[in-house]
Amino acid sequence: MTASDARSAELFGRARGVLVGGVNSPVRAMRSIGRDPLFIDRALGAYVWDVDGNRYVDYLASWGPAVLGHTPPAVIKALMAALPRGTSYGAPTEREVLFAEAVQDAIPTVERLRMTSSGSEAVMGALRLARAATGREVIVKTVGGYHGAIDGLLAEAGSGATTLGVPTSPGVPAGATAATRLVPYNDLPAAAAALAGAAAIIVEPVAGNMGVVLPEPGYLSGLRAACDRTGALLILDEVITGFRVARGGAQERFGVTADIACYGKIIGGGLPVGAFGGRADVMSVLAPEGPCYQAGTLSGNPLATTAGLAVLQALARPGVYDELEAGGAALEAAFRAAGVPVTINRIGSMLTGFFVDGPVTDYASATSSDTVRYGAFARALLAHGIYPPPSQYEAWFVSTAHTAADLELTAAALADAATASAA
Repeated sequence: MTASDARSAELFGRARGVLVGGVNSPVRAMRSIGRDPLFIDRALGAYVWDVDGNRYVDYLASWGPAVLGHTPPAVIKALMAALPRGTSYGAPTEREVLFAEAVQDAIPTVERLRMTSSGSEAVMGALRLARAATGREVIVKTVGGYHGAIDGLLAEAGSGATTLGVPTSPGVPAGATAATRLVPYNDLPAAAAALAGAAAIIVEPVAGNMGVVLPEPGYLSGLRAACDRTGALLILDEVITGFRVARGGAQERFGVTADIACYGKIIGGGLPVGAFGGRADVMSVLAPEGPCYQAGTLSGNPLATTAGLAVLQALARPGVYDELEAGGAALEAAFRAAGVPVTINRIGSMLTGFFVDGPVTDYASATSSDTVRYGAFARALLAHGIYPPPSQYEAWFVSTAHTAADLELTAAALADAATASAA
């Protein structure tokens, strides 16, 4: 595919005059892969088109939520019916109840739910709740774990902070991270020791923001046992894994029960939404039942709950996770057949290929990847009509909309990109 990006270049020039860095989220600038951003015009199924008319097979999936592909008909139909009825009421709706019931049906451990407008807000609420419920202040987090742009958790954070080389952000006061203890991901003894006197540990059950890094056998169950021993709460950040790695998320896939779990991405059907939920006795500490204040004007927004409910209903269809697993396996096979010299970490329909020899099990091994080579690899893929994550430290996502033909096209592009990156 020969791509012209003249219109994208023009828009980026204008954007830099009105938006900070020309973008509204840093990693979108594509600096880490050595090029200027493409401006997307529309999306459908497994594809996105830029403003210059170039089509790409999309593996970014809006950073994860497009599990059914872009603009799935059931979601669009539901939104078209809901839109004339209003966009925000600031009052309870039946759709909130239906949505929460659908989440609980899939994840019975979510005995009570509180909706927010983003995954970051869900994490903020979960942390405040954990501190209120335990009467403790310290939060344990993993090095390289990203849980939103929250001051107290931007200590050694992954995702865009790692991409930009600023894992501890300027502007975060020392006091904001004073009650944050850092431990390596997959290091159970370190986590167990750090939990003494802590309110909670927050962890991505499958790390997705240092690239995909899987929990080692016994890691999550070990965290559960350590929390039980110390009285700390286990918070699973399932903003990426929730409804992605299984209908019941990582809790179902790994057989571990969180005290509080945080959700986002998929549950909004592409609209801004988040939620946190868990044990009824812990959740009841939230206002109006308890003293811990948490609120949001757009929480439970009628359009977001409409879109999310349509997605959750679609994901309840028998066989859908078999399709996602098969798609992820096919993408991994395409990487291997193309001879891309990477270490592949995959679970279900999400994966990362790291340009590094040997296993990737934590932040240190993830960040040893050759990011210069990944940049060349990603640029070559874009030139061949494949849209990868614009950072080594993010996940590739397969949707139910990706076809065998899409994966064949991807396989050919991967082979060419492997050659280009080697040069």
